[in-house]
Amino acid sequence: MNIINVLGKPCPIPVIEAKKALRKAASGEVVKVLVDNDISRQNLEKMAKGLGCPSSFEKQADGNILVTITNVPETNAPRAVPAGGSGSLVVAIGKKTMGQGDDELGAILIKAFIYSLTELDTPPETLLFFNSGVKLTTEGSNVVADLQTLESRGTIISSCGTCLDFYGLKEKLVIGNVTNMYAIASAMGDAERLINL
Repeated sequence: MNIINVLGKPCPIPVIEAKKALRKAASGEVVKVLVDNDISRQNLEKMAKGLGCPSSFEKQADGNILVTITNVPETNAPRAVPAGGSGSLVVAIGKKTMGQGDDELGAILIKAFIYSLTELDTPPETLLFFNSGVKLTTEGSNVVADLQTLESRGTIISSCGTCLDFYGLKEKLVIGNVTNMYAIASAMGDAERLINL
């Protein structure tokens, strides 16, 4: 039995690595994850509970925490999507950071969010970028590799042309296509599920 060492790894890496291991694990197989903070431990326990997998944890002498998750047959079976959550997902991103407050933290959060989208079993149908969000699809963005992963899985990535022009970035677009506000409004209006950041 291997231990997944995610010491020093930021959220959501511990959860993502644990989910990957559980997908490969046989029924009844134990997955152990070594983390260095209680938030990661709590997130792993929430993920395990959501999958119907028993979990426990043990604090180590060095202060680290070893989380044990036991795979159950349902983990490897297709899961039913709850009512109201089965339709196409559109994610609209209107700024280069996530949330209100510190911009440095917001940049870390948006990177983690977009990476997390690559780990969903079903990726978003469409990603829409507007206002300063278009900076995420242009040269110098640290999320381009994750956006390329999403595009390779079928996600349509579109950036507002007016916004690219405003920031002088139209020639620096490196992922996806240029769109307009009518198309953005239509995609958001037609979405069965919409995340608007």
